[in-house]
Amino acid sequence: MAFDLNSYLSDEQALINAEIDRMLPDSDGISRIVEAMRYSLLADGKRVRPILCIAAFRLVGGKTKDILPVACALEMIHTYSLIHDDLPAMDNDHLRRGKPTCHVMFDEATALLAGDALLTLAFETLSAPTLAVNRTAQWLEVIQTISKAAGFRGMIEGQMRDMHAEGSQLTLDALEVLHHLKTGALIRASVLAGAVVGGGCAEQIKNLEIYAQNLGLAFQITDDILNIEGDPHLMGKAAGTDALRCKNTYPVIMGLDEAKQYARTIIDRALKALENFDNRAQPLREIAQYILTRKR
Repeated sequence: MAFDLNSYLSDEQALINAEIDRMLPDSDGISRIVEAMRYSLLADGKRVRPILCIAAFRLVGGKTKDILPVACALEMIHTYSLIHDDLPAMDNDHLRRGKPTCHVMFDEATALLAGDALLTLAFETLSAPTLAVNRTAQWLEVIQTISKAAGFRGMIEGQMRDMHAEGSQLTLDALEVLHHLKTGALIRASVLAGAVVGGGCAEQIKNLEIYAQNLGLAFQITDDILNIEGDPHLMGKAAGTDALRCKNTYPVIMGLDEAKQYARTIIDRALKALENFDNRAQPLREIAQYILTRKR
């Protein structure tokens, strides 16, 4: 039977959303911060990072449900970064995941605290004692991998470089480093976390890391492309914002057609890293192809 990516993504998104809903307390109309956290985290996101985490986990033979808390923690970190990115002090966006951004729906202070709360909840989730039973070293490796990816050695450094470079032109090499940090670091960590929790061997983890590094770069390139020619109604966010802020993107530096071709080249590299895996790698292969054709 042919692999149905749409059904796969829908099923995985439903699984992740149900677990997130279970993990977050109900605000009961009383806790404004929980209301803001739920508003942003349970919005209609693609769940790419947690899905990649679960897919890598299953690929290397993982069978328990231990991966779900890791997957949800990754989505918490990603959502916190979006809340903060959208703030007036950063990108000042008013639409995210098809809804008003957190600071528009609530206020700036609440959005700031909601992002902080999601980040800390992610590590509260990852450090639950029940998850580390009989494998403390392995779990610490996962927490450190995610921490580095989310912090000043990864995503935050990428965000800083992105803002600092507005109005100037980077070299292609500098832009690639920026993308690997800003977007690629957390995608890489998502895949590696799944592989480590699933008990992957050194060779499997090495190949999955190559896959993830290329996938993360391609994801950001296609994001740059969608910002130019994407449909805001499908994306759930505004288009054309990169040009307004004079941001460095692959279409700006290379040209739109060249950027599309480069994304294809990068995805081919990602797929090559999966050559030695069996059919259990099909979700990762299909996700790589989806990156090139996605509309949101």
